[in-house]
Amino acid sequence: MQKRLLILDDDAAFRSTLELEFIDRGYSVLTVESISRARAVLDGGMNFDFAILDLRVKSELSLEFLRELTATNRCCRAVVLTGYPSTATTVQAIKNGAVNYLLKPSSVELIEQALWLNDVNTEFNFEFSDTQSVTLARYEYELIEFVLSQCNGNITHAANRLGLHRQSLQRKIKKGLPQ
Repeated sequence: MQKRLLILDDDAAFRSTLELEFIDRGYSVLTVESISRARAVLDGGMNFDFAILDLRVKSELSLEFLRELTATNRCCRAVVLTGYPSTATTVQAIKNGAVNYLLKPSSVELIEQALWLNDVNTEFNFEFSDTQSVTLARYEYELIEFVLSQCNGNITHAANRLGLHRQSLQRKIKKGLPQ
C-alpha cells in the first residue's frame, strides 16, 4: 500500500518538485498551497501517513494546522520546513507534533529521512561563526516569531501583545530574519 503524503507549501515550483520526487519514490501525494485548503482536505476526512509543511504559508504560520493534523491523524509523521528558523517555532513545531524541523533548502533525501526517523530531532542550535554576531535584531525577530506562535499566527493579537501597531509588525515580518 502506498504511503499517503500531504505537502503544504505556497511556493508552487518547490511544491511541484517535492510532489514529483515523492511520487517517484512510491508515495501517494496530495499538494496544497494554503492552510485553508489543507484544512478543507482534513475536514473532508482524508488521512495521511506523512506531511511536509512549510512553516510560513503566505502570511500564516502552519503550526496550528500541524496540531490539528496530528490530532486527527495520530500516526502522521510531519516535518516542518522553514527558511526563517527560530528557537520558538522549533519548540512549538515539536510540541504540536512534528517529528523534525528542517531548514530550507533541504534535499529530498534529507526530508524523506526526517519523515522516517524514529526519534524526534530536537537538536537545533543557533551557533554562529566568528564572522557573525548575535544581534539585537535577531533576538527581536525570534521574539516576534514566538509571540506569533503563541497567538496562532494572528497578527493583530501579536501586535497588541508586543505593543506594536499591526502594520509595523507586518513590516517587520515581511522584512524577515536579519542577516
